[in-house]
Amino acid sequence: MLLNLEHEGRFDVLSDKLRLAPALTAALFSDVKIRTNPHSPTVRTDRIDQLIRARAWNDAAFALVELELLAWKLRRLAYEDGEWHCSLSRQPNLPAALDDTAHASHEVMPLAILGALVEAHRGMSATRRISFQTVPRARAASGYAVCCDNFS
Repeated sequence: MLLNLEHEGRFDVLSDKLRLAPALTAALFSDVKIRTNPHSPTVRTDRIDQLIRARAWNDAAFALVELELLAWKLRRLAYEDGEWHCSLSRQPNLPAALDDTAHASHEVMPLAILGALVEAHRGMSATRRISFQTVPRARAASGYAVCCDNFS
C-alpha cells in the first residue's frame, strides 16, 4: 500500500509540474518519460529521445503515449477557449458519457497530451489498488453446488 501511495504521489507532482509549466522543455519531457516508463531503454525510447532533441514535442508526446499506453487511444484533441483539451480512452468507440477517459488541458498542445498520459497512469494505478483491496480471495468449494430457487 505504501508503494502505491508513493507511486500516486509521484504522479500528483508530475501532473502539477505539467499543469504549471508555461512551455515544454527537454528536461520536463525527460522527467515525464522517466517517471512513466519503468521499462529499460528500447529502440522506441531512442526514437523518442531523437524527437526530444529535435524539439518535435507533439510527435514525441504521441510516441510516448503509444509506447506507454498500448490499450489507450486518442479520443479527443481539440482547441477551445485558448486551451488544448486532450482525452485518452481505452474504449474510444463507446459513447463519451459511458467512457472512462483520462483528460487534461493546457495552453500548449504537447503539455495537454502529456497531462492526459499522466492521468491515464494515475487511473491505472488506482484501478489496480482498488481491485486488489476489494476482491476477496475465495477457496474452491468441494462437493456439489445446488440451486434451490423456484423460478416458476
